[in-house]
Amino acid sequence: MKKSVHPTIELLLQMVDEGYATKAWHGPNLRGSIRGLAANEAEWRPSSGRHNIWEIVVHAAYWKYAVRRRLRGDKRGSFPIKGSNWFRRPIAQTEEAWRQDVKLLEQEHNAMHEAIRELYPSEIFKTSKGSRYTNFTLIQGIAMHDVYHAGQIQLLKRLQQSGRRK
Repeated sequence: MKKSVHPTIELLLQMVDEGYATKAWHGPNLRGSIRGLAANEAEWRPSSGRHNIWEIVVHAAYWKYAVRRRLRGDKRGSFPIKGSNWFRRPIAQTEEAWRQDVKLLEQEHNAMHEAIRELYPSEIFKTSKGSRYTNFTLIQGIAMHDVYHAGQIQLLKRLQQSGRRK
């Protein structure tokens, strides 16, 4: 028997999924914005010192991990890559390395999604340990974070394409 999900949690899950993977009216979501990209496209930088698509993907995975960790009260330090927030990429410019980091994003999204689904209704508007924000605000924010970075990726892809035409 399937556990019924509180309507507010269901709404939050819908927002998170729309920002990440399901069809949306606003255009490409995060997963859609990286679909079909090759490693050389993901590693391209608009200029020195600027982030590339690959780094944005790992950054998004990290923040999904951070939200999940806060929701569950897990200890820090269990993200598979050493560091926090921004990670220099690529370490190795191979298609396999790119696919592994895209897979990390997918895994972190799925784990976060499950943590949201497991919330009790009484926890939705509570502030989790180690956070200044309510669980509702964290979840709403991670959905917006995905949409924000999807837009950045779309812009980086267009900048890259226009640079090739010159």
